Amino acid sequence: MEWFFAALGVLVVIAIVWAIAQYNAMVKLRNLVEESWRQIDVELQRRHDLIPNLVETVKGYAAHERATLEEVTLARDTAAAPGANRVEQARQENVLTEALGRLFAVAEAYPDLKANQNFLHLQHELTNTEDRLAAGRRFYNANVRALNTKVETFPSNLVASTMNIGREDYFEVVDPGARQAPTVSF
Repeated sequence: MEWFFAALGVLVVIAIVWAIAQYNAMVKLRNLVEESWRQIDVELQRRHDLIPNLVETVKGYAAHERATLEEVTLARDTAAAPGANRVEQARQENVLTEALGRLFAVAEAYPDLKANQNFLHLQHELTNTEDRLAAGRRFYNANVRALNTKVETFPSNLVASTMNIGREDYFEVVDPGARQAPTVSF
């Protein structure tokens, strides 16, 4: 009888150690998701800081493009506003990206603007920031994938549900046009 209770005790200890290890792994993944989101947040702030300078530079050359400039400014202000959850912030950032695309399309119509050193510098800085944002989004989404896999697979999902650790949302492209291949004709 003592042997049975000893074996049962060992099994209970193994189960507890396993549950603790699973919980700690999920906490680590959740913290990686948070850290990677904070890195995206840093780049988004840099982007939000560059946009007013870009708009002011374009204003001098394209005063009659007021609607596009106001659209970019409004999209930037909305995206920079605090308090949005990750999904909402991703949606707002996608709107801002679309507005910036229209702003650069407007700039194409002004050769003097395209040659302006300040505009070129700001455009270069914004392009670098967009590249860092893309890398940050990939890193964030990889961490979300790892956490979601851990939360959804058996038997670690038992620990996740017990400890109230849930899925995280991916930072996704919302614009359906961005998912289509561009048409190229010669």
